[in-house]
Amino acid sequence: MSILSPSPARVVLLCGPSGSGKSLVSARSGLPVLRLDDFYKEGDDPTLPLVAGSSDIDWDHPDSWDAEVAVAAIVELCRTGRTDVPVYDISLSARTGTEAVDVGRTPLFIAEGIFAAEVITRCRELGVLADALCLSRGPVRTFRRRFLRDLREGRKSVPFLLRRGWRLMRLERSIVARQTTLGAYACDRDEALGRLAAAAVGRRPAAAPTPAPAPAPAPTS
Repeated sequence: MSILSPSPARVVLLCGPSGSGKSLVSARSGLPVLRLDDFYKEGDDPTLPLVAGSSDIDWDHPDSWDAEVAVAAIVELCRTGRTDVPVYDISLSARTGTEAVDVGRTPLFIAEGIFAAEVITRCRELGVLADALCLSRGPVRTFRRRFLRDLREGRKSVPFLLRRGWRLMRLERSIVARQTTLGAYACDRDEALGRLAAAAVGRRPAAAPTPAPAPAPAPTS
């Protein structure tokens, strides 16, 4: 596949387990942000995966998310500075409208979400990738932060949040391992902010390990 020439703007893909602090780091960076969670599939989509052994939709599986549309939005932002994106209501598992995202003439913006690592290779091939970071706070801290946030925002029912939280706490290390294998650089909040600041002024960050062939999604049973 041919590599395209660099775009006017480039993207930092910010991934990490749900609750790892991606939104907080994005806000503190001062850079424009594209929320990749808005590209979830809707709750009635027949292709949504289920958690093994249950009737719960597995919203932490990459197949619950529309990678193709997300990449198209990233590329359009890089090349034109503007794109229209869905507005997704997690509590309803539905898209409720669209909104314009405008990054102006900035040379750098962040695209953050739990599936950001899934599009690292594609963004690199398209010549729009500046960096890819994976945040991790540790399973227990992430569990606490995620549960309190999701409860406060009314994202799902309490039983669902507890089941999901316990499952993700047990899987956190494998989630981080998968995302770093896909090409993300594992770091904490402070190092992420440092790399974002360096990228914003055009300094090249330390290279992440060369990604191996993509592994299968982490098991959810």
